[in-house]
Amino acid sequence: MQTTTTAPLDNDGRDPDSPPTLPFVHMWTGLDGRSRLDESLLRGFGLQSVGGGADPQWMRPFPGEVTAVLFAVLPVGWVGDWHPSPHPQWVVPLRGRWFLATQDGARVEMGPGDIHFGQDLDTDEIAGDRGHLSGTVGDEPCWQMLVQFASSPGAPTPHPFG
Repeated sequence: MQTTTTAPLDNDGRDPDSPPTLPFVHMWTGLDGRSRLDESLLRGFGLQSVGGGADPQWMRPFPGEVTAVLFAVLPVGWVGDWHPSPHPQWVVPLRGRWFLATQDGARVEMGPGDIHFGQDLDTDEIAGDRGHLSGTVGDEPCWQMLVQFASSPGAPTPHPFG
C-alpha cells in the first residue's frame, strides 16, 4: 500500500436492502511483531433514525468504552518519532494531509474523507524502531479528530470489524 485517496463508497445508500460499507486504513501488529497497514471495510450498517423524528439513515453502532475524544493539529513539517498507538483509536483527518509508515515497509497518505483505526499497541522493537512513523504532508497543518478506547473493540487481524 503506497498511498490512498478517498475511496469510493460501494453504493449510493438508497437501496434499503443493500447496506453500504465504509473503507478505512487499519494499522495493527502482525504475528511477527511488526506494525502493518491494511485496507479494510467497516460493515454492519443498518437503517435507523438518529432521533427527533429524523428519517432513517445508515448507522453503525460501535462497541467499546470511549476514553477520550481529542482534536489535534499537526504543524506543517511535523514528523513524530517512531511510536506505537497510545490507545486503540480512530483518527479522522478533518483538514490537511498526513502519512503513516509501518515496520513492514508500508506507507499511506490520508486526508479528509479517509479514516484510520490504529491498533499497533504491542509491536516489537525492530532495528531500533517500535510502532509507526507519522507526519504531515504538504504545506498546511493536518487537523484531526481522535476517538480513543479503553481496550481494542476489534480483533488484531487485517479486517477487525468483519
